[in-house]
Amino acid sequence: MIPQATSLDREAPGLYLHVPFCTSKCRYCGFYSQPLAGRDADRLVSALVREVQEYRNVAAVRTIYIGGGSPTSLPVHRLAGLIETVASIWPQAQEFTVECNPGQVGVEMLSMLARRGVNRLSFGVQSFHAAELELLGRRHTTDDARRSIEHAQDLGFDNVGIDLIFAIPGSTLASWEYCLRSALALGVQHISAYSLSFEPGTPLDEARRLGQIESVDEETDRAMYEMTIDCLASAGFAQYEVSNFARDGFACRHNQGYWENRPYIGIGPSAASYWQAERTANVADIDTYIHRMEAGSSPIEERDRPNRADRICETAVLNLRTRKGVDLIEFHRRTGANFREVFELPLRRHERAGLLEVTADRVRLARTALAVADSVLCDFSAF
Repeated sequence: MIPQATSLDREAPGLYLHVPFCTSKCRYCGFYSQPLAGRDADRLVSALVREVQEYRNVAAVRTIYIGGGSPTSLPVHRLAGLIETVASIWPQAQEFTVECNPGQVGVEMLSMLARRGVNRLSFGVQSFHAAELELLGRRHTTDDARRSIEHAQDLGFDNVGIDLIFAIPGSTLASWEYCLRSALALGVQHISAYSLSFEPGTPLDEARRLGQIESVDEETDRAMYEMTIDCLASAGFAQYEVSNFARDGFACRHNQGYWENRPYIGIGPSAASYWQAERTANVADIDTYIHRMEAGSSPIEERDRPNRADRICETAVLNLRTRKGVDLIEFHRRTGANFREVFELPLRRHERAGLLEVTADRVRLARTALAVADSVLCDFSAF
């Protein structure tokens, strides 16, 4: 039996539940998911419930996040049953998020989520331009997105976030500003904005490779990102991570747990966990996952127990993604390492280059480093 967490404190894990179904696979998506059509949703939900029950002796989870795929591709009653199981075991979770596909959530689905204690919704809007949605392979329309979010707000959801993608082929600074303004006009509390990534093996990457589409140039990509920071700041959104912005009090607590390198439990096909000092990943195949759960065997396919050096570097890189950066005292408490000593060379180099802001008790990325964060962070991935 899995040991209990002792209390609902900062060390209690987050819980992520992966629903790997979607209506159809988006052209840019590199996550594990499969179209729902022709699949046995009942068996998958039953398998998910079985895995959830394996952790029932974990006394507390801080946050719950149901993502995918698209959880709302499930029939309303199936998703309701899954939520009821999770909520009955961990009713005290501080934050309960469900990812929503704007084309799939009507009043019935949203009402069910509200009745069962879900208190945060994340809508995968991606764009407010029809041509961009078509290029990305999204099935919803801009009207679907607006209508779904307005329905959620009418039902009392006061913690609503949306995901947006910039640097989509054919986009301009003006078209991206329109997306940002459209998002703000909806009165949401949280916005995640990501530069389009061409994941190997995806249809969108294949189209680029064949010359059918052309990626946005690096200068425009960076200008779009800088516009995002300025536009959202002027609207009262604080940037709390490289790609995430929120009104005061509405930062995503679940994702903050990842960036603080705190424990989390992953449920479902391909889901990853960091629990009891071990990193694991479930098998990334729906049928194999179902068969293993029905047979009473473990869905875990990969295991790794990070050593002290791994934990130090992971914590450094994840912390630096946030606008708080590395709290030097907390870093030492959690890792036993002196950040300044361990990372003396990259710290000195990037501070001199103006890419890091260093104070007596904290190190964080400078504004000028945010657009090139990955190139800075890679220097803290080893020592």
